[in-house]
Amino acid sequence: MTNNTYQASERDALLSSYDDIWLVDGQRTPFADYCGELRDVSPIDLGIFAACAAFEHSGIPAGDVDAVIAGSVAQASFDAFMLPRHIGLYSGVKQTAPSLLVHRLCATGFEAILTAADQIKLGKAKLVLCAGGESMSRNPVASYTQRGGFKLGQVGFGDFLWEAMIDTAPDMAMGHTAEQLAKRYGISRVEVDEYAARSFAAAIDAWDRGFYDNEVVSVTNTEFPLEGYNKRGLKLAGRAQSFDRDGHVRPSPLETLSKLRPAFGGVQTGGNSSAIVDGGAAVLVASGEYVRAHGLKPLARIVGGSVVGVPPEIMGIGPAPAISSVLASQKMGLTDIGRIEINEAFGAQYLACERELGLDRAKVNVNGGAIAIGHPLGVTGVRLTHTVARQLKESGEQFGISSACAGGGQGISVLLENAG
Repeated sequence: MTNNTYQASERDALLSSYDDIWLVDGQRTPFADYCGELRDVSPIDLGIFAACAAFEHSGIPAGDVDAVIAGSVAQASFDAFMLPRHIGLYSGVKQTAPSLLVHRLCATGFEAILTAADQIKLGKAKLVLCAGGESMSRNPVASYTQRGGFKLGQVGFGDFLWEAMIDTAPDMAMGHTAEQLAKRYGISRVEVDEYAARSFAAAIDAWDRGFYDNEVVSVTNTEFPLEGYNKRGLKLAGRAQSFDRDGHVRPSPLETLSKLRPAFGGVQTGGNSSAIVDGGAAVLVASGEYVRAHGLKPLARIVGGSVVGVPPEIMGIGPAPAISSVLASQKMGLTDIGRIEINEAFGAQYLACERELGLDRAKVNVNGGAIAIGHPLGVTGVRLTHTVARQLKESGEQFGISSACAGGGQGISVLLENAG
């Protein structure tokens, strides 16, 4: 590793370690482009749909769940406060199982999984539903200053989706933090576009060879009844009857990407940054006791995790200290890791992490990343961790890591071991 940026020692990081806790199974929706097929769907219903699919795919009864941990970053419905509770209840979880909303910006989905593992380690639960739902399309136009009325000429509404992407401490949009990393690490526009083209090509290949068939469930118009309570439901936009595949994944060669205008005055464009999408995902995390008692074949053991802070103006470097610290805590190195998923918030941000850690790109984001697939903020960590677990099964590698940066200057990682 270089000395270009903040380094997190084991003492600096919030570290977790687990011996007998398992990621059993999961499912997600396809991710829909901004204002696409899922534009009218509440993130709660996206989470419910994914949770129902996870129970069906795994064969695990929803009634066995002891707790629900769910996340969504931006409030996108008036009942947003009820998100984790409604995801649990409407997917069949018993009423006595409590629910918790977690929020760590782009690291929210990872946090849900680590929180579930913590609850199991503490003996509070044996089976936990972890879910994320995010509707970028439904982010509101909002006002925070009008409760007392409007003064003449002072009507203070803003686009939440845009304004929330600005960190007011360094006064930088998230994209500008990626530009800071591009300057620090000498990353060129050509390099970022080449990496983005690789992300799109890998995602297309993964879809075409069927990698995502066992991870993504087709979304159809669905009702979620709950006896004695109001019905919920999911309806696709327009006349669509089903939605089957990640909507942003498309042929995007270097020649096309290189023609796009810079979005933040440097190397980042709309084509080499994470796609703005809507979607939901869910996984089931269980104790070894539950797994053995029910004869389950889990995907992976959750070995540990790390959460760290980094300077807000280079928030995208967060995965580097998060990965290095979790490995150090387990007395492991990068050579021990066979598969890595790092959220591609921005192309330059990923490349900075790659250079900082000295990553072997052949092990990273091998089935496409967020540039191609998209980054629904509260869902991404659930997706990436589930994807890594599935990659370990496919490749036969022993260990894998999922990781992401988070706005405000944080990094997170989850270390997994192949259960096979």
